[in-house]
Amino acid sequence: MGLFEKLLGPKSKYDKSLPYTYEARIRIFEGSEEYNSYFSDTICGLVEYLHRNDIAPDDVQIIEVYQKQEFPIDAKLFADADHQWLFKPDLCRSFEKHYKGHIQDNTCSFEDRDCKGDGP
Repeated sequence: MGLFEKLLGPKSKYDKSLPYTYEARIRIFEGSEEYNSYFSDTICGLVEYLHRNDIAPDDVQIIEVYQKQEFPIDAKLFADADHQWLFKPDLCRSFEKHYKGHIQDNTCSFEDRDCKGDGP
């Protein structure tokens, strides 16, 4: 890790065309407006974390968090037709068009980020 990354964090976090982070929201109980949040700097890190913690795609809403706004991600991008998580490389291929020019064959603009997930 270079001096820039140590002081300011990953360079890709300053690219305004990419989400700053990802948030998974899981309702505390059905019908509630309250939810638990899980975070990761990458979608693949968040999906892997949720899977390791036995959280199913149908139980979660994943949000792209940009510097000044946020957007829900369509579940078709991170889950298959059988409602199972997608993992690398299928997850990467799924997001190629969504992040056009940032995920290609063997390159990914997110590769400078930490892929750890965190939650309540």
